[in-house]
Amino acid sequence: MSTDLIRVALANGIELDVLDVGPRDAPALMFLHGFPESHRTWRHQIAHFSDRFRCIAPDQRGYRGSSKPEGAENYTPDKLIGDVFLLADALGVGQFTVLGHDWGGAIAWGVALMGQGTRVTRAVIANAPHPGIFQKLLYLDPVQRGASQYMRAFRDTANDAMVREHGLGALLMQALNWKRAPVMEEAERAALLVDWSNPDSAIAMLNWYRASPMDVPDMDAPFALPTGFAPPPLSPLMIPTLVIWAMDDQALPPENLDGLDAMIPDLTVVQVPDCGHFVPWEAPGKVNAALEAFLR
Repeated sequence: MSTDLIRVALANGIELDVLDVGPRDAPALMFLHGFPESHRTWRHQIAHFSDRFRCIAPDQRGYRGSSKPEGAENYTPDKLIGDVFLLADALGVGQFTVLGHDWGGAIAWGVALMGQGTRVTRAVIANAPHPGIFQKLLYLDPVQRGASQYMRAFRDTANDAMVREHGLGALLMQALNWKRAPVMEEAERAALLVDWSNPDSAIAMLNWYRASPMDVPDMDAPFALPTGFAPPPLSPLMIPTLVIWAMDDQALPPENLDGLDAMIPDLTVVQVPDCGHFVPWEAPGKVNAALEAFLR
């Protein structure tokens, strides 16, 4: 897969490093990576589909060489969603399929909901909870709440001194207690360690969590909906949508799939057993097969 990134200036002043490969007149696929990775989250899928699709994969705001504005207020979901549409504008892309994993999937949900019927023709989500489901699980489900306690550590600015001195990896080792480490190519692991060592990028990446409106109660809080709680007023997602879910995800249990069909009439769910959170590169063959069937 090509590793040549281009620098793209968005109309809001943000600049993103972007992989843009494949025929310019082909249907566009917009790949959004999650935390704590980069555009290379989707390396196996881009290599597989770039002969038939225009594959666009940015290092999103705060990551690697892309712009890193200071302050958590610059990483609210509306700004991250806006970056995607502005990137499409800057590249001359009218309509596209959005694909997202982890945090990239959270942004992809928003992009799909806002752009359905106009800019976004299809959506592919890999192990990223729907905004209409996740908050309720954090309140009611002990498994999901327990799995999400790391978010409280990521939001705690008291950890910033450690991150600036020792890199993001130090916080990951402290906050995450996943039972099995994913298998990654040594070259990819080495590249991530370099990315995590940049203190400004590390804080910017953590700002995605700090700017999120999601409430993560501690484990001593009641397992009940707060008084006056109302789910976000989201429209149904009417475009064709593929949800790929790795069933051994330590951070996001399969309960996140419950109720999706009520909010997405044209829904396809592909479950990937014996696979952890990073499904695009932990099970690339299964992900590519699911995408082949869906994109066809």
